[in-house]
Order: sequence, then structure tokens, then C-alpha cells
Amino acid sequence: MHILFIIPYPIESAPSQRFRFEQYFEILKKKGWGLRIYSFIDDHTWQILYERGHIFSKAYGILKGFIRRFHVLLIVKKYDYVYIHREATPIGPPISEWIISKIIRKRVIYDFDDAVWMTDTSENNKIISSIKCHWKVSMICKWAYKVSCGNEFLCDYAKRFNKNVILNPSTIDNSHIHSKIKDHNTDKVIIGWTGSHSTLEYLDIILPVIRKLETKYNFEFWIISNKKPKFKLRSLVLVQWQKSTEVSDLLNLDIGLMPLNDDEWAKGKCGLKALQYMALGIPPVVSPVGVNKSIVDHKVDGYWCETSDDWYYYLEKLILDPGLRTEIGKCARDKVIKHYSVTSNKDNFLSLFN
Repeated sequence: MHILFIIPYPIESAPSQRFRFEQYFEILKKKGWGLRIYSFIDDHTWQILYERGHIFSKAYGILKGFIRRFHVLLIVKKYDYVYIHREATPIGPPISEWIISKIIRKRVIYDFDDAVWMTDTSENNKIISSIKCHWKVSMICKWAYKVSCGNEFLCDYAKRFNKNVILNPSTIDNSHIHSKIKDHNTDKVIIGWTGSHSTLEYLDIILPVIRKLETKYNFEFWIISNKKPKFKLRSLVLVQWQKSTEVSDLLNLDIGLMPLNDDEWAKGKCGLKALQYMALGIPPVVSPVGVNKSIVDHKVDGYWCETSDDWYYYLEKLILDPGLRTEIGKCARDKVIKHYSVTSNKDNFLSLFN
């Protein structure tokens, strides 16, 4: 069997790719299946994509992406399955998807882990939003052989257009990558959050609580990200995200945070932050929005916080009790191993290709 992966970003660069399908590449290869990966964005363009300037380099990188997509159409006939993550091109209508599924008649596995059909209508993004063609998601779902979604909310949307929808959660490789367990017998407590620049805004939810806790307790608040936040905190420690140190940086945390706004976009999130904390034995404290309510069992392997009082109460509770952090962290890791690990989800992922 031969599988062609059509993906937005270079290999090992984007969390949505690493935790949804890249972790399964070795499993697919061991079965003797041939794989070929075509990203739209190349490594150089990815490095400058979110930096200011570089207008001509970015434009050239986008142009090369479209040229690569044209080349894909020339070689796609020799593959048994075509796995498309999110979209074939970041802008424009689903021309590649239509040709592959309807003209060349290949079996398309369409995968997404966000509410990618929703339109961002803010003033700053109105122009780019109009050319992203969010409406194409429903059409690709309809044309696909199977649709792979990261949570039930996304599945419910996809089922409106396709009966072959599989709940395929983002998963953690606890055997090789997230294999260590946090030691909570440390002197100084570190509360932490990890995420990209696009999700920093969610931290606004908990900033008043962190500032209030700072007046009473001595702790550090780590932000592991690719961009510096605009706010300031006495306890703030900025850690530049790097794939090579991702796990070792997370292992410094005693408590992991995942605040979210309670809106439709957040319901499409697949809980990756919480899963990463939990896999390392770090108790997660989350907003009970969307899939977070399934991933975290309140007071068993983490805590739900709906109000500022909730955030303060459970964070204080964990700051003061290392034994509780160890107990909750152990239950959290057990949950990931049983339900959200590569091993536990392997057969489910492989079912996409039959």
C-alpha cells in the first residue's frame, strides 16, 4: 500500500501534524506501507512566516507551495490513499481536492483538528479570511472517502456531509517522547502554560488570578511559546519553545494550565496542552470547554475552572500540596496511556486505511 500525505507545514514543525499523524509514520512503515509527504510550506518559509517583513520571501514561498501542489497532481495516480490534513492550499478554493477525489478518483482521508470551517471576521483578518474559502471544508468532507476528526464536536460537523467519520483524537507517544514522569518533590512551584502565539490571548482569562496568587505565594509562571506575551507579571519566566527541548521544558512544570473562552471555536480544540501535561504526570487545570470535559475528570486527574474563584481555589490547593500534585499527576498519566496514547489509538488510526 502507498499513502500520499498532503500537509500544510514541514514535517516535525506544527503540533497539529506531530500529534495527529506524524507519530504513526513508523507504525505505517513497519507494516511495509510506502509513504510520501508533500508540505505546502517549505522549511525556509516556515521559519519566517510569522516574522515581520520578508514580504517577497513569503510570497515566493507561497508560490512554490502552489507549484508543489501542481506536481502532486502529476504523481497522485500511483498512490492508494491520499491523506489531506486541514487543506491542500491555505488560500483559494479546493481545486486540488476536487481533482484528486473526483477526476483522478483517489480515496481521500480528510483530517482536521480545529473548527476550520469557521470564519474569522475581525477587521484585521477580513481580507485574508475572504480568500481562505472556509466554505471548502464542507465540500472536502463530502468528497472524502473517510473523515478523521479530533473530537466529537468536529465529528458532528463532518457527519452532516459524510457518513464515514472517525473520531481520531490527538495522541501522545508516551513510550518514546513523553516517557518521563514529573517529580513533584521540588522546592519551588512552577505553574506553566505552553502554546503558540495565536493562543496567547487565552491567558487573559487567568492573569488576575496569577497576580492575586503572586501577592501570597512564591512561585514562577512559565510561558513556553514562540512569542513573548505583551503583559507583565512578577512571576513570569519566558521559555522559547523549541522542539528539541519541548519535553524537558514541560517537565519543569508542577501545574499545567489550559484556559479557553467558551465559544464555538474553542469547542473545536482537541485538548493537546492538557494531554501533554497529563502524559508527564503534571496535573492539568483547564476550562471545561469542549473536549477538555472528556479528557479531564474533575478532581480525579485534573480540575475544571469556570470562574476566577475556581482558578484561584484549585491553583492554591495544588501550590500548597505536593502530594496532591503527585496523586493527580499519576491519574492523569494513566488516563493518557489508556485513552490518548499512540499505542491505545493505533488500531483506530489504521482503520482509516481500509
